[in-house]
Amino acid sequence: MPQPSASRRQFLSSTGMLLLAAALPARAADHSGTLPWKPFAALPPDPLPGGRWYVFTPEEARTVEAIVDRIIPSDDLSIGGKEAGCASFIDRQLAGSYGTSDRLYTQGPFLPGLPTQGYQGSAAPTARYREGLAALNKHSRDKRGGKAFFELAAAEQDEVLKEFEAGKADFKAAAGFFNLVLQNTMEGFFADPIYGGNKEMAGWRFIGFPGTRYDYRDYVSAHNKPFPLPPLSIGGRPDWKTGSR
Repeated sequence: MPQPSASRRQFLSSTGMLLLAAALPARAADHSGTLPWKPFAALPPDPLPGGRWYVFTPEEARTVEAIVDRIIPSDDLSIGGKEAGCASFIDRQLAGSYGTSDRLYTQGPFLPGLPTQGYQGSAAPTARYREGLAALNKHSRDKRGGKAFFELAAAEQDEVLKEFEAGKADFKAAAGFFNLVLQNTMEGFFADPIYGGNKEMAGWRFIGFPGTRYDYRDYVSAHNKPFPLPPLSIGGRPDWKTGSR
């Protein structure tokens, strides 16, 4: 095979060096005395104000609160899903791009998929919640003496959820809807509290997760020992007072 000419080799090598030089900083910055960043210089996500529902109707909200409290019931180790704010977390996520699937490709064709492939339909999460919650309450009223799901005793609620999980309700998407709520409930229990769930970092305290701390160097070698500091959220801790000394 003929070899490239010397002029071509020189051109390619010189061009590569120019590109490399352009990509490198002109001079490394030196920092001493203070850290090269300021606290909260990177602004956290803007949390939606609490005290209201952004997507759920009153009946839908009561239904979701009942569901998350059965998926994560309170006990002597931790608060339950409702108190932890899992329903509020789901509502706020549905109010954003997650609820409308704005950041996902949702065009057809829509073909039956395997269970390992996840949801393959055209409906966005908000629509799936509306349809699923309505079907859950209809199934409950039809099978449990006219009572909505949130009106049932805890043991009956467990039975209804098991029927949905097994796909035994008169709702084709019952099992898929149960898995959707299960996934979102776990996310709400363990996500950063700034998103509306994990009240007072209860989920993190439950598993011993330290949160969004900046520096772990003093603890990386402390194997099989509890982290000695309280967890820290993106927005700080509830006992912090902004601007106070």
